[in-house]
Amino acid sequence: MPFTTRHKVRFQHCDPAGIVFYPRYFEMINAVVEDWFAEVVGHDFSTLHVTSRTSVPTASLETDFHAPSRLGETLTFELAVRAVGRTSLALRIVARCGDQPRLTCDSTLVFVDLESGRPLPWPETMRHHFVIDCPQGCPDE
Repeated sequence: MPFTTRHKVRFQHCDPAGIVFYPRYFEMINAVVEDWFAEVVGHDFSTLHVTSRTSVPTASLETDFHAPSRLGETLTFELAVRAVGRTSLALRIVARCGDQPRLTCDSTLVFVDLESGRPLPWPETMRHHFVIDCPQGCPDE
């Protein structure tokens, strides 16, 4: 089952036209990933970075913007696991306002050691939370 969270479009996210300036979507996407790690995977970013000295940098992003989002709207973000590799994790994140899709982002994260910068295998304590939500691949929006 995909992870769902909501974010209100704030003034800080918008350009002078009152619509979300596209780089701000990536900040929201990162917040969704960070919340998912804390709430579902059970490893918040503080534990990952400070305690474990590991990280989950983004290796790739492919994003389609379907419609503009405006100041004051509330966006619902859904994060679904598309595939799990030995050291990588493929996610799909979809943002909607009501029933209208606003963006679709396919992202690949890699689990790495902060000291060496080298990929590490996902620990079983995390891996068992990576339930593939799209066994045949997520449908295109």
